[in-house]
Amino acid sequence: MKKRVIIAGGGTGGHIFPAIAIANSLRKIDQEIEILFVGAKGKMEMEKVPQAGYQIEGLDIAGFNRSSLTKNVGLPFKLIKSFFQVRSIFKKFKPDAVIGVGGYSSFPVLRYAQAKRIKTFIHESNSFAGKSNIMLGKKATRIFTGTDGMEKFFPANKILVTGNPVRSAIAHASVSRSEAIKHFSLNENKKTLLVVGGSLGAKTINESIDAGLDKLNEAGLQLIWQTGKPYYETAKASVVGRSDVWMNDFIPQMEYAYAAADLVVARSGAITVAELCAVKKPVVFVPYPFAAEDHQTVNAMQLINKNAAWMIKDNEAKQKLVDSVIELLQNESAQEKMKMNIATMAVTNADERIADEIMKLI
Repeated sequence: MKKRVIIAGGGTGGHIFPAIAIANSLRKIDQEIEILFVGAKGKMEMEKVPQAGYQIEGLDIAGFNRSSLTKNVGLPFKLIKSFFQVRSIFKKFKPDAVIGVGGYSSFPVLRYAQAKRIKTFIHESNSFAGKSNIMLGKKATRIFTGTDGMEKFFPANKILVTGNPVRSAIAHASVSRSEAIKHFSLNENKKTLLVVGGSLGAKTINESIDAGLDKLNEAGLQLIWQTGKPYYETAKASVVGRSDVWMNDFIPQMEYAYAAADLVVARSGAITVAELCAVKKPVVFVPYPFAAEDHQTVNAMQLINKNAAWMIKDNEAKQKLVDSVIELLQNESAQEKMKMNIATMAVTNADERIADEIMKLI
């Protein structure tokens, strides 16, 4: 009998790419395994998962909108509808196990699986667990965490600390700096700054970089800039005629961006942090201040406490970010220390460890 596994969740690259890494590792162990993703209609998983070669079913579900309470009126109906959709998916697919990777589409899928006594696995990438994962954790078969100290959220006997899955193309990249620079049509003799605010972009980072383009250029830096869709048109107008900037809303091959980069500016989502540890790059973090329990600041501080990164607060970024980047550019000894320290925190086999454990238990 072929094993059948559902992987549920998404919303951002921080959930989707680890999920794909886990799926690839499951397939390495068992080539016959059948894997079905379940995500939210209209979210980026509906595009990224098929691109990775997997089938996905979409649910009509939305998350709780904290900024506009009136937008939550239809939420109970969407949740009820999603449970009916999940029931239909389970009847057709008949999974042996369900893996939740975070994002609101994972909740109804794991809840339904637990009601049917199907084995459930959770991957919690952040140092602060999400509310739905805490609820689901009580009945989960195993909970994989990115960091230790998660006993305050989950039953201790169910936790396995694995680290966070990093895409194989990044964890085991063999792209040279020269190849990568050519890929972006940039100048091999110039230092390169990679700016990435997560898969959906980061408004504060984008505005700070936009305002400082001339300063960065005068300091001798060229740019690889992932803006996310909301800021793309604004940035496009700003970089007209600038041969020292490669800009797009999304970077499909991040292994090239990391290989080209001498310095990085980024949010500090758990998966971004894991990737930067794997590629050993000097980084200035600008944590997203509205993340639950301010977990992005907690993520960044784990590196800062080990002299493996710098950090600028979101509300200070417009005044300080560009100057900090230039200061780091001019401080080669600080860069070397960062590279050495960040390398000690790299975990490149989390996806394999998670897949091994799941296959033992199903």
